[in-house]
Amino acid sequence: MFVHTVFFWLHHPESQDDHTALRAGLETLKAVTEITTVYIGTPAETRRPVIDHSYDFALTLVFADQAAHDVYQTHPVHLAFVDKCAHLWQRVQIYDAVS
Repeated sequence: MFVHTVFFWLHHPESQDDHTALRAGLETLKAVTEITTVYIGTPAETRRPVIDHSYDFALTLVFADQAAHDVYQTHPVHLAFVDKCAHLWQRVQIYDAVS
């Protein structure tokens, strides 16, 4: 299994329009058949010193293996998402893990 987790920080986190636009863009990624599981969320209300809740959106994608992930990276749906939504975020942080 290959888990691809992406955190997004918006340029304008106070903008509901930007939140709506990014969520809509993230939802389009569900069309990529190589993805086995999609999770889109926002920071939970948990507050402990070890928790980073500074991001605006989290995206977790699960793939069968790295080959499926690699297909996703060049998939037209993914590329269209980046093209359409990249102006919304100021920072992206990615963590990939395998099991």
